Amino acid sequence: MGFVSTNSTRFVVDDGDGGKQQSAMYINGWNSYWLMQESVWGQSRSRVSRMLKKGAEMGMTVCRTWAFSDGSGPNSLQMAPGVFNERVFRGLDYVIVEARKHGIRLILSLVNNLNAFGGKTQYVRWAKEAGINVSSSTDAFFSHPKIKDYYKGYIKAIVSRKNSLSGVKYSDEPAIFAWELMNEPRCESSSSAPVLQAWITEMAAYIKGLDQKHLVTVGLEGFYGLNASKRLQVNPGKWAASLGSDFIQNSVIKNIDFASVHAYPDSWIPDAALEAKAHYLSEWVDSHVSDGDHVLKKPVLFTEVGSSSHLTQQGLYDRDILLRTMYDKIYDSAKKGKAGAGALIWQLLVEEVNEYSDRFSFVAWDNPSTYKLIRNQSCRLQNISGKGKGNSTLHEIPCSERLGFPPPQSHLLMQSDLHVPLHKHRAMHRSSGTQDGHPYFIWLTMHSLHPLPSEGHAIPGGIINHNISSSNSPRAKLGSFFSSISSTQ
Repeated sequence: MGFVSTNSTRFVVDDGDGGKQQSAMYINGWNSYWLMQESVWGQSRSRVSRMLKKGAEMGMTVCRTWAFSDGSGPNSLQMAPGVFNERVFRGLDYVIVEARKHGIRLILSLVNNLNAFGGKTQYVRWAKEAGINVSSSTDAFFSHPKIKDYYKGYIKAIVSRKNSLSGVKYSDEPAIFAWELMNEPRCESSSSAPVLQAWITEMAAYIKGLDQKHLVTVGLEGFYGLNASKRLQVNPGKWAASLGSDFIQNSVIKNIDFASVHAYPDSWIPDAALEAKAHYLSEWVDSHVSDGDHVLKKPVLFTEVGSSSHLTQQGLYDRDILLRTMYDKIYDSAKKGKAGAGALIWQLLVEEVNEYSDRFSFVAWDNPSTYKLIRNQSCRLQNISGKGKGNSTLHEIPCSERLGFPPPQSHLLMQSDLHVPLHKHRAMHRSSGTQDGHPYFIWLTMHSLHPLPSEGHAIPGGIINHNISSSNSPRAKLGSFFSSISSTQ
């Protein structure tokens, strides 16, 4: 396993010959923030192993997880500034060793903006308990010298840690993809953003002073700040510009290697219709990828992509429609060598870890349509990525054979064959109905190399996808397929 670096707007992997040869890397990944917590005790470690194994089986290559737990709880990693629970640290050791075993790289987030698992609130609380005069705002985390020293001490302890299981220092561990400064940093008491900007600059430089082998990212949600007047309309609302963060300003910092973005249409525009959410997500991705290409000159990784599992009237899941929107955008960017470098689902679980669940969490293999979307995306990106040994995580058999796709010679109709404008794509969603009492839904897949095996049927010149809630669900006829196309032009 080689280290990951960047070459302009692409991630590249050292193929093991001293950096003389590098392979491009496009990422299909996921979040499981709970891995360290479940690795503290031996009896629950099998759940962590299962999650990493299943992620690899789906062709995913990167997992983002918490490398923090601050406070006085029994499973806290940092119990006081600079005081660590070795038992919990060994849990993190286990996560890293298991990730490497399964060919997975980790994005390790170092602190939370939220209160869960301590977060910046705990750091401020520690300072107050030490008799230090700090403001009542938790945003003192970003500006008070003593609190910044606390955080730097934590960074140093993590980066310089020698794994108790492998003997490898974290700073020398290729299974670590990147360090993330904070999960979703916000500094709402300073909406003009200088405080957060200065903090990012200082902490990124500090990590790079300790570890030059790993990438560093911020952990941003991707909102544009008040100074980005030309981009404010891309935000989900006026509120997003007043959080003290700014995607461009925060990401352009020298020691930030790639930009991080989150995407939650269901949370950000909850009252919008599904079609509007998909349209918004498409524009959100386009805007950030364009900034990566033309302004930042860095890769853009969508490190959290979350949506609900609500079932539409057409028998499709919201999650699948929004995830397909994201996946197609990433695939299109990758094909063109642009800055959209990948996406990570929020979040995946295994059985018996429901205490970590939220409304966007799910067990992938219990959701067949989403499971197949994930695997299809892994295959598409694998076909684009370099196939050097440093980037190999999938089984060696071809994707078409492994996933049951049609053979490569099958001709699949693309948008360019039909001359259908891209904005017409959504209009095709109206082609639905019932036959023999079963709902069907005709869908033209514009940018897919292959259809999904059990939810699409390859035909000469096209793909028909339909609801598969019943084994008796009918196949749409070829004439209906073409009539659905002609009705949109």
